[in-house]
Formats: sequence, structure tokens, C-alpha cells
Amino acid sequence: MTRNGRSDPTTRLRKSKGRTASSTRWLTRQLNDPYVKQAKADGYRSRAAYKLAELDEKFDLLRHATRVVDLGIAPGGWSQVVRQKAPKAAVVGIDLLETEPLEGVTIYQMDFMDDDAPAVLQAALDGPPDLVLSDMAANTVGHKQTDHLRTMGLVETAADFAIRTLAPGGGFVAKVLAGGTDTELLGLLKRHFTSVKHAKPPASRKGSSEWYVIAKGFKGREPSVPS
Repeated sequence: MTRNGRSDPTTRLRKSKGRTASSTRWLTRQLNDPYVKQAKADGYRSRAAYKLAELDEKFDLLRHATRVVDLGIAPGGWSQVVRQKAPKAAVVGIDLLETEPLEGVTIYQMDFMDDDAPAVLQAALDGPPDLVLSDMAANTVGHKQTDHLRTMGLVETAADFAIRTLAPGGGFVAKVLAGGTDTELLGLLKRHFTSVKHAKPPASRKGSSEWYVIAKGFKGREPSVPS
């Protein structure tokens, strides 16, 4: 096809009886997404790898990482970036979805919300993590408020895990939705970290509601009060 006498670079899909309009739009977007094409060229499992790479470039997350937890690891793009930027770091990931093995990464297929999950992750690292990453998002149901609450529930659980397990000075990165971290969770993070910021990396699609909260400089756990 041509546009104003020039070739139109947009890849278009042929019509298919079995394909819905929404799936056609998704496939077209994927085919024309420069990050998807670059991920294939660079050997990354997903375009999401560039989100972490860009956050790392801005916030210097991985340079000193020695033990890293990747929550919602599938398909493995974030752990690939961790392995590339911090090749000596111990990395453990967890996801409900099956994830292909990744060299240097211990992967568990289980629900992070399972009561046993935190202990399993900690045991695999043989020490406190200095970075907890969460790219988790709840499956959407199409109701904006419900979807937001479900995803923020995952973020809150991830933050609680980070606060209970991180080594002093550690960091926490999690996907949140438009509007950022809610007031209560933001207050919790500010109490436990010296720096808390929000960012939307360039690799996040412009139409996406996702943002990321970046908490650095974990202050350590508050001493428990004897009962």
C-alpha cells in the first residue's frame, strides 16, 4: 500500500474468520512494535526486558545486586537483563505460568500468594535479597476499579515480602497502574526506604496504564516489640 505516494511501513494482517477484532489489533500492534522486533534481535524473551533495562539505566538498580527475586518472572525477560547486568548475582523467580529454564536462574512455578512461597524464595537465595522485582499484574476482568484493586493487592503483597526479607540498603521495584501507588502503600514504602519514586520507562506503551514504583535504600526492619 502507499500513502501520499510513499510506501506505508505498517504491517497489516490479512482478515481471518476466526480472529476477533481485538486480537487482530493486538497482533497488528505486536508486528509493528519496534521493541518486539528488537527483543527478537537481542535474544530477549519479551519486550518487557527493555523496561527493566531502562529503569536500571535511570535508577542504577543492578550494578551492585548480589541476590535478586523476580516476582512474576514469566517469560523471563527481566531475569535475562539481571543476568546480563549482574552476572554473578543469584536470581530466583516465581510465576503461576510455566517458564522455560534460564541459565543461572532458579525458577518456581507456583502462586506467589501461596503461604509457602516467601520461604521457598528465601531458601533458594541462601541469604536476604538486595533487590526484589515485581512485574506482576492480575488478570483483568474488564472492570477498571476491580482490575486496579486486584493488581494493587499483588503490589502490596510484594512490598510486604520485600520489607520482610530485604537486606539493609536493598531496593524494590513493582508495576503499578495509572495514578501510581495508593496513599497507604506509599506511606509504608517511605517509612522503610530512603527514596521512593514513580517512573514510566519509554518501553511502556504510551496507551498503557502501567507505571513502576522504585524504592531504594531499605532502612531495615523495625525491631519487634515483645508481647
